[in-house]
Amino acid sequence: MINKEWGWAGAGFASRTSTSCRCTDSPVVYTWSSSAATSGPPAPIVILDGPALVFQLVNPAYQRIFPGRELVDKPLLEALPELVDTPIPGLLRQVYQTGEPVVVQELPLMMARHEGQALEEIYWTFTYQARRDAHGVIDGVRVFAHDVTEQVRARHAVATSAQQAQALAANLAEANQQLTRVNVDLDTFVYAASHDLKTPIANIEGLLSLLREYLPPAAQVPLVPRLVGMMEQSIARFQQTVAHLTDISRLSHLPPEQPAEALDIPQLLEDVRLDLQPLLESAGAELAIAVDTCPGVHFSASNLRSVFFHLLSNAAKCRAPNRALLVHVRTHCTDEQLVLEVQDNGLGMSEQQQSHLFTMFRRLHTHVEGSGVGLYLMKRTIENAGGTITVQSQPDAGSTFTVTLPRA
Repeated sequence: MINKEWGWAGAGFASRTSTSCRCTDSPVVYTWSSSAATSGPPAPIVILDGPALVFQLVNPAYQRIFPGRELVDKPLLEALPELVDTPIPGLLRQVYQTGEPVVVQELPLMMARHEGQALEEIYWTFTYQARRDAHGVIDGVRVFAHDVTEQVRARHAVATSAQQAQALAANLAEANQQLTRVNVDLDTFVYAASHDLKTPIANIEGLLSLLREYLPPAAQVPLVPRLVGMMEQSIARFQQTVAHLTDISRLSHLPPEQPAEALDIPQLLEDVRLDLQPLLESAGAELAIAVDTCPGVHFSASNLRSVFFHLLSNAAKCRAPNRALLVHVRTHCTDEQLVLEVQDNGLGMSEQQQSHLFTMFRRLHTHVEGSGVGLYLMKRTIENAGGTITVQSQPDAGSTFTVTLPRA
């Protein structure tokens, strides 16, 4: 029964003295302040009268859901004919006949906001309660309606986004697996090619040597030795490329176990300087060395030697033609790292060139001798050892390479 303290004003509720309305046959309680007298309670509520379920009372909150439709004094299916094929009429009749309340959660209905307007999908949560007269006889149905379309759509959007994210993650995982397989296949190919090419290249080299030895004097015209020499140079470059491929396959396909040992950094650097002495002298290089002994550092001596070798040879090859080459070599240790720094005043690099610096077979200065593999191999060696390498450079202002390696 409706609380007798409540009266009706048109299609809305107007409060007299009470501030709440309790539906006694349901635990649902709606509460609002007396200032809502002209606008009614916040929840959309209607009263359907009699077995024909005629809209007897419609509060403003419910009317705002259908701003362009006349509801009051019309039977349910006349006011909202789109409900004819939905569960709503049957559920309302069930409540009218049995008196048992019914709650419907997030029911999707195709309805029109305005009369004659196109139907749209609206999600509703309904509570249906029987209304009884003074004698306890059911004479209508109270409807508490909530338009939950925005909440449902938001939840669906979140669920869709989650599904898309899961699908994207699955696709990414599959792509990573494919990339891993491709990398393994590529490493296998490089490993096989670097070994399988050695024999035929050696055979060609031997045949050229025999050809030079057995050429008859009549064929020893000036052009022939020159051509044979060019062929031998090509073979030498081919052998160098195969050697680089072998180094790459050793790093990626069959990485060696390099034993760590106590390092004598000054002596190791001196050995590298002696190995590169012809190149450094031809470049007119001056070395300024300031290295700490860093006692207690254990690392692969061959790997560190390779790092020094590549950095110093790169500085010599990339010298600027208009000034004498000066190379600073510095090392120091922290509690956890060995830090190497090689700084030169050579050609330098632009930011775009730096982005390709460690790319395999990429040469930034095409006039400089090299295969574009040395710095790539050095970076792989450093990273395989758990270290890092960075570079700071500007065109015609030289470059500074900084390498960090774990102490043990």
